[in-house]
Amino acid sequence: MTEETQVTDTAAPDAPAATEKPPQNAAVSGSSALPQAELDQLTDNIVSALKTVFDPEIPADIYELGLIYRVDIADDRSVKIDMSLTSPNCPSAQELPIMVENAVSSVPGVKETKVDVVWDPPWDPSRMSDEARLVLNMW
Repeated sequence: MTEETQVTDTAAPDAPAATEKPPQNAAVSGSSALPQAELDQLTDNIVSALKTVFDPEIPADIYELGLIYRVDIADDRSVKIDMSLTSPNCPSAQELPIMVENAVSSVPGVKETKVDVVWDPPWDPSRMSDEARLVLNMW
């Protein structure tokens, strides 16, 4: 994909984005109370943690698959994540959100993590990154 990601920070909209940009569908928003450098570091570490979670049936991580829709970092460094699944009938529907919560909760500086599974918009393969397409041979 050639799409750019939108990383938002209510305190400094003109500030440079984090070095590791999430896919367009994974909007990251941070608290205006957090210093930009800390927000950038938390964002990078959260993205790295998300990339350690793999769908047991697909050899690609959930981040590159485009299952992460939104990451919101609050003033108290709690993190709320909106994610989807590849299908409402996904056999991993119970375990994937827990895996995401555990991975992000292990990031230094994150107070707590809440994961919500959302279905709007529904996931489709166009959300996958080039990396996921390569791994899945979907060109």
